Amino acid sequence: MNRFPFPRIARLQARDGRAGTIAAPSLLKTSVAFGALVSLSMLPGCKVTNDYTPPGFQSPDSFNTLAVDSPVTSTLKGSPAALDSWWSTFNDPMLNSLVERAVASNLDIRLAEARIREARAQWRFVKADELPRVDSAGSYTRRRNSESSVGAFGSDESYDLFQAGFDASWELDLFGRVSRSVEAADADLAASVEARNAVLVSLLAELALNYIDYRASQINLDIAEKAVAAQESTLSLTESRFSAGLIGELDVARAKAQLETRRSQVPPIKVAMAQSAHRLATLLGKPAGALDEELQPPSPLPVIAPEIAVGVPADMLRRRPDVRRAERQLAAATARVGVATSELYPRLAINGTLGVQSSQFADLFDINSRSWSIGPSITWPVFDAGRVRANIAVQDARVEQSLTQYEQVVLASYEESENAMVGFLRQQSRRASLAASVDANRRALALAEQLYSSGLADFLNVLDAQRSLFVAEEALTQSEQAVVSNLISIYKSLGGGWESLAPSDAAPAKAGGPERANDPRS
Repeated sequence: MNRFPFPRIARLQARDGRAGTIAAPSLLKTSVAFGALVSLSMLPGCKVTNDYTPPGFQSPDSFNTLAVDSPVTSTLKGSPAALDSWWSTFNDPMLNSLVERAVASNLDIRLAEARIREARAQWRFVKADELPRVDSAGSYTRRRNSESSVGAFGSDESYDLFQAGFDASWELDLFGRVSRSVEAADADLAASVEARNAVLVSLLAELALNYIDYRASQINLDIAEKAVAAQESTLSLTESRFSAGLIGELDVARAKAQLETRRSQVPPIKVAMAQSAHRLATLLGKPAGALDEELQPPSPLPVIAPEIAVGVPADMLRRRPDVRRAERQLAAATARVGVATSELYPRLAINGTLGVQSSQFADLFDINSRSWSIGPSITWPVFDAGRVRANIAVQDARVEQSLTQYEQVVLASYEESENAMVGFLRQQSRRASLAASVDANRRALALAEQLYSSGLADFLNVLDAQRSLFVAEEALTQSEQAVVSNLISIYKSLGGGWESLAPSDAAPAKAGGPERANDPRS
């Protein structure tokens, strides 16, 4: 496999006066005039770290497994458009019904949707900091000044004070603290949407795999029951020949042993069927056993389409929700570096009050009782024992972690898809050989039974032929199951299915990076 470079994100952070888009401002003197502060408040906000750039990735033109042309690999070059509803390509009405119901009632989907609602509410909570905050208040006070303060306050008599009005405060986002916080919350929200999409992909694959397991167990159970019936007939025939003195007791003992061996293989198959049915019910949000009656009618394994949608690795990376989620988590971590860095700079806010104030309640709403105030305020940490810079270092380390996790997810996606394709292609070759083996074993059994009935062959030949046929039939069923299962794994590794089932809260991302959920906040 080719090596895929992952360029590190360039971030210039204004700290220690060494790098950044803004040089560290000098300390404002207490004698700065009000007009200068108002002029400063009118300046457009700026950010103390560079904007986030999605990490680039260089992918090969095609999957490594498909590099060699052959009749088998050519089946994996269909149109990627079929990935949107890949389960429908099996033409199995029961599977389609299970998918529809699972998407509507699965508890993991419900949990993921709740997390999206939480992230959406958190985004609104952070977004509110961009606008002024207005509070209303009212109070009544009965007051008396001390005799020692008469000279300062004019009287030591008791009096009433009624107050009502509004307080307003608006932080001017000069250094990007609020905007970077909103940016991080937006990326968190998009990541939660992608997490839901990833749950959809996993749900579809797990549902289909368990359905295939159930159908394969049904087929294996039918093979085992037919084998038991055949060997019961063989035992009956053997006992008749023994009673007639044509054969010895050894043949009867061997027939009984093989019959009981076959009978012992039936219970584990029924256990596997029950477990698959129980899992399917759980995936649909129902108690175990709820689907037993519905699944009971036998059905063959789904037939795979002649062409399988694959596309190219770049399509896979843009489609897979786990890759998209990792990219959004990286974007959120990068934005939080800006939030932390902005704490090195002053916060400027404009505060104001508008209200009424009176010593008589009857005069409270008189025009002469109006009061107001407006003016800027500034806060700037002078000494914090290194907390701000330590927090910047924390956020920097988290960006490195997120970037590493992104790289891991990308590489794992290549590995998963290549493994699924290799398994699918090789298993198809094995299935062809096993199908030929079953035909040969059936012919061998027919010949052995004919020779035994004519007295020209030993009974052991019949038993060996029966055993070989049943083993070959079971192996063929397992191979056919593996082919379909590996195909489902291919669809899962390519990230298929969620686009046709997820709500319409996803859209292409900016050019140059993976797709991302776009404005899923409404």
